[in-house]
This record gives sequence, structure tokens and C-alpha cells, in this order.
Amino acid sequence: MAGRLRVLKTYKLYINGDFPRSESGRTSKVLGSDGKLLAHVCKASRKDLRDAVSAAHSGLSGWAARTAYNRGQVLYRMAEMLEGKSAEFSDILSTTISGGRRRAEREVGRAIERLVCFAGWSDKYSQVLGCNNPVAGPFYNFTVPEPTGVIGIVAPDEQPLLGLVSLIAPVLCAGNSVVAIGSDQHPLATAVMGEVCATSDVPAGVINLLTGDRQELAGILADHREVQGIHAAGVDTDTRIALEAGAGENMKRVTVRNITGKGWYDDRDCHSPYWIEPFIEYKTIWHPSAC
Repeated sequence: MAGRLRVLKTYKLYINGDFPRSESGRTSKVLGSDGKLLAHVCKASRKDLRDAVSAAHSGLSGWAARTAYNRGQVLYRMAEMLEGKSAEFSDILSTTISGGRRRAEREVGRAIERLVCFAGWSDKYSQVLGCNNPVAGPFYNFTVPEPTGVIGIVAPDEQPLLGLVSLIAPVLCAGNSVVAIGSDQHPLATAVMGEVCATSDVPAGVINLLTGDRQELAGILADHREVQGIHAAGVDTDTRIALEAGAGENMKRVTVRNITGKGWYDDRDCHSPYWIEPFIEYKTIWHPSAC
């Protein structure tokens, strides 16, 4: 009896809690390291990116208004769901990236730990980055952090899952919403991460994941006036220049991480609350005190 015909999957975008196809109808082939076709992924367009930014704005206020403790619970739930799909992620990474199964499992494991780390920071970073200011007069003076807004993520090709999670987690921790452009060389990690978000109690619009041509999308993301910040890593010189030039449109903050290789596994650096700091604003409050 003939074997069953294999059904190849077409991975969709993840926008506003749904899985739409690209409005352009474009897809890209994903080949394994042996050259065999593994799947197709949707190739996001300018319109898809604009839709993702609109969705991020709609989800921002509700996410920022949640308690820090609750945001930590959602991040921890993402870690749980990523743990449940760890075998699938390991299969994907080991099939498409050199280094074998052991390297893939290490990357997946560290991505889970990174989510757990920033889940823990969600109700603690304000004590580290905020302060009670000494003032001359009968007042209490507090400086407290608030989320910046919609943050664009440009993920690296190296460590496509760990890099994506490392850039997203500190941004979400502070109460921002996210529009992320995943690795264009290894897009399956981004595509399957959308399935993790869909089952992790993440409110619609808070996380939006796009696959496609990073060079095509990064400049559009940087120029978008409704994006308040950029968090990127692993970009070439031309893309970095485009990201920084786009900051002039609305004075957005652009943070490009110069991390390669083993640097993604440096917990002392990547687990620091100062990864959160570029994506918060500070509000200072004066309150009368008893004489």
C-alpha cells in the first residue's frame, strides 16, 4: 500500500491574535539543510506591517494597564507553552541550522529561561530603575517608569529563536506592545512562536510577528510614526543606518544590540534589567508630606 502523501504546512503571520496570510499573497519556501522542502511561510508586505502596528496600538493600553504581576504571569505562561513545544522547536532548528540537535536544544532551553527571567523582573524592575528622590521641602518625590508604547523588533538570523525572545521579553515586561520582524533566513522559529503566543493568554495585538524580507520591512518599520522605539540585533550596516535614520520621524528610540555567538548565552548581560530601560519613560510625582 502506498504511503500517505505528506501535507506541507504554510505558516501564517501572527497579527492581532489571528493567523492571516499576507495580503500580497506572497510566500517563501523553507528548505532543510539537506535541501528538501520543509514548509512555506507567508512573506509580509508593507500593508501587513501597517496592520500589525495598528493592532499593537489597539492592544497597548490594556496591556500597559495590567498589573506588573499579571504581565509576569503571561510571560511565564509563554515559557510554559514554549516548553511544551520544545521538541518541535528543536526539530525545526536542528533541521535548518548547522550544529545539530544538541545546539538546537540548548537554544530552545535558553529561550525558555529568558522568558522566565523577565517574567520575574516584571514586578521588580521599577524598584531598580525608579527611585525616591531627596528634595528640599515638605514633599515626597518619586520617579516611576512607564512603558514607551509600540516597539518594533528586528530579530537576528543567528540564534533565531533565542534572539527573538531576548528582544521581545524585556519590551513586554515593561508593558509595551510589539511588532516583530523575524529572521528571514530562518523564519520557522518566528512562525511557530506565533502558535506559542496564541495559547499563552497574550491579549490580542500585544505581540505581532511577521516573516518576510527583513531588509524590505525594517526601513518601513523605522519610518512608521506610530512606532515609538526599535529593538534590533544582528543587522548589517545598511539596515542599521535605515533604522537610525527612521528615528527622525518621531524621535523614536533605537537600540541595536551588538551581540553575536556566545553572547546570546551570557545571562549576566541578557538577563539584566537594563535591557528594559531603553523602552520605558520616566514620570516624576510630587506629593505633599506632613511637616
